Amino acid sequence: MAYQSIWYFSNLPEDVVEILDKDLYNNFDHKMQDSKLHGDSLNKDKRNSKNTWIPTDHWIAGFLWHYVQKANRDNFLYDLSYIDGESMQYTRYGKGEYYNWHNDSSIAVHYKPQALGMSGGQSINNEKAHIDYLNKNTEMVRKLSFTLQLSDPNDYEGGNVQLIDDAGKSYIAPRQRGSIVLFDSRTSHRVLKVTKGTRRSIVGWVVGPRWR
Repeated sequence: MAYQSIWYFSNLPEDVVEILDKDLYNNFDHKMQDSKLHGDSLNKDKRNSKNTWIPTDHWIAGFLWHYVQKANRDNFLYDLSYIDGESMQYTRYGKGEYYNWHNDSSIAVHYKPQALGMSGGQSINNEKAHIDYLNKNTEMVRKLSFTLQLSDPNDYEGGNVQLIDDAGKSYIAPRQRGSIVLFDSRTSHRVLKVTKGTRRSIVGWVVGPRWR
């Protein structure tokens, strides 16, 4: 099935990002643990970072849902239902940490996804891209992925988010603090290795009925 992995971004006001940051520091920073792949596996060859989870009943989720809906109306027009897993991921990449090629094209966690390793994905530069979920016996799939940039780009080096669309064109996501980037969940992407400082972000996935 052909698709267009267009993406959209908006810059949040600095004072809003400061409020978000304060809440995350006070309530979530101390919960950070080593990031795992789906299926609860730890594989630092594929992903080396820290993360914790923000429930969707937290005000930050409701706030970001507004931007997800706006981006969908303006750019995608997908049939969307809710944020996958009833949570969003708060991530931190320190020096030497990264997330290799993968895509989020998948099934909602509510429906017992089957985790696949790198062998399940397409090849990019002779490297197999990890697919987060694949389960043909479910009714909901991930359709949009989003990330909110929390770190000031001057506070770290490396750590770019790189995306490759279905035509093979490569993009680097905006680094500006407060940037919200949304893209088709079938888009292959990665987080390059951080070489200095720390990069922090919020990541989430939005599901809807299976493609027809």
